[in-house]
Amino acid sequence: MIKVCIADNQPIVHFGIKSYFNNHKEISIVGGAENYEEVQELFRGKTFDILVIDLELEGLVSINFVKQMIKDFPKVKIIIYSNLSEQIYTPNAIKAGVSAYVHKNSSLEDLESAIVKVSNGAIIFSEDVKKKLALIAKQNKSERLYRKLSSREIEVLRYLSDGKKNNEISKILDLNEKTISTYKLRLLTKLNVTNLVDLVNKAKTLEIV
Repeated sequence: MIKVCIADNQPIVHFGIKSYFNNHKEISIVGGAENYEEVQELFRGKTFDILVIDLELEGLVSINFVKQMIKDFPKVKIIIYSNLSEQIYTPNAIKAGVSAYVHKNSSLEDLESAIVKVSNGAIIFSEDVKKKLALIAKQNKSERLYRKLSSREIEVLRYLSDGKKNNEISKILDLNEKTISTYKLRLLTKLNVTNLVDLVNKAKTLEIV
C-alpha cells in the first residue's frame, strides 16, 4: 500500500482527495497538513511514502523549503499539486528534487497515476507541460526571458506582484533587505523594464506570476 500525506491550505482539497482514494487498492491517505508547520509535524510523527503538496501552502515561502525536505527525508517522494503555472515552476521544482508536478486543473485520475508512477521510481510531469516547454523553446527571445530567472528571483517577483514591499519580502524569505533590492534590480534588467509597474505587467504577460 502506498502511504500518502496531503499538504494543502484548502479543506475541500483534503476532502476531495480523501474521498477519491477511499478504499483504494493501492493508495492510502494517512495524514494531512494545512500549513508548513503541520508538514513538519507530519515528518516527525508519521511514516509515509509520498507527500502531495501545494506550492502556495501557508508558510511555504520558498521552493528551497521543498528542497530541504527532500534532503532531510530522502525516502519520501514529493509531488507538487498546485494552481501555479506549470511551465514556470516545473523546471525549478524538478531541480529541487520533486518527483512530479501535477496541476490542479488535472483530473484526480492524473494525480492517482502520478502517485503510482512516482512510487515505482518515475519522475514525471504532465503531457501539457511537456508540450508547453517544447513550444517555449521555439519562442522568440523576449518570450523566453523568464527562463533566465532563478527560482529565488521568481519568488521575489511573485511577492512584488502581490504588492509586498522590499522589507516585507526580506522578512518572509529571511533575507537582508539589500539582497531583495539586488534581486529587484536583476529582475528589472532581465525582463528589460525600468520600473516596478512595468515589471509586474511584464511578469503577468509572460505568465510568470
